[in-house]
Amino acid sequence: MADRFVLGAIPGATPGRWIDAWRERMPRIPLELVPLTVADQVAALLEGRVDAALVRQPVEKGALHVIPLYEERPVVVASIDSSLLAVDELDAADLAGEVLIVPADDVLGAHVPEAATPAFEPPASAGDAIELVAAGVGVTIVPMSLARLHHRRDVEYRPLREGPVSGVALAWLADRTTPEVEAFVGIVRGRTANSSRR
Repeated sequence: MADRFVLGAIPGATPGRWIDAWRERMPRIPLELVPLTVADQVAALLEGRVDAALVRQPVEKGALHVIPLYEERPVVVASIDSSLLAVDELDAADLAGEVLIVPADDVLGAHVPEAATPAFEPPASAGDAIELVAAGVGVTIVPMSLARLHHRRDVEYRPLREGPVSGVALAWLADRTTPEVEAFVGIVRGRTANSSRR
């Protein structure tokens, strides 16, 4: 039996309910939650720094087992005084002429042909991009969970219709499918404590 289970999680992932279930079912094995960046998510698994991880798709399966969990809608984050916020949802065409800030850790690759390109280097992260949005520099498009994670009083967001979605998945090394990994997979898949693996 392992002395702990290390779960990695990319920004915006919300594993709280699964962690609670783990603590109920596996009280003798502490679960340690480790924040990961999207750029580092696969390396953390391959290097054994985490036993399993909540990752952003796409992920090259290769040596990994990957279970898709859910997809997130994209949202446009704008400063609180932007006219874009006058509607409940936006289309790419609504962003014509807006400065589109694309962070270096962008996971969506949204295509907005009529948007303007910033005259500065891309910010490192979605959080940094949202700070620039708050300063009135432009808008950014991120998965909804990242807009919530980096929420500020001076910005708001609106769903982007027909924009690219961001998939979140559970991944682990196929050759390190330990009993603890199997237990966590069972929790994520909704198996009860008494149900069989099959």
